Amino acid sequence: MYTILLLIASNAFMTMAWYGHLKFQDKPLFLVIVLSWFIALPEYALQVPANRLGYGHFSATQLKIIQEVISLGVFAVFAWLYFGEIPTWRSGIAFLLVVAAVALIRGERSPAAPPPPEIAGKKNSFPNS
Repeated sequence: MYTILLLIASNAFMTMAWYGHLKFQDKPLFLVIVLSWFIALPEYALQVPANRLGYGHFSATQLKIIQEVISLGVFAVFAWLYFGEIPTWRSGIAFLLVVAAVALIRGERSPAAPPPPEIAGKKNSFPNS
């Protein structure tokens, strides 16, 4: 659950960094780039631990697909609240297709993924084993 919460928070920062400046077309591009980098810094500070905590519970591919769904969800809310863009039925179907990708990849286990940290290095903890 921490992985998902960290991914949501990181995507909120990245969405603000990538799209928040669009309302300020009169500002110099260099200034917008610098401010966007400062907004994006917390995104990295949240994304890296999210992936570190999640890897092992999820494969790298699963983490990426989950991140994409979260990114689209965060963006849809941001676009609605910040720009007043109301999602259309087409964008709704597109989002559902990406959610379907999560459902397809969720049950897949990558052989390269290490076991979750609480399992790694532990023997069977059942009594009399």
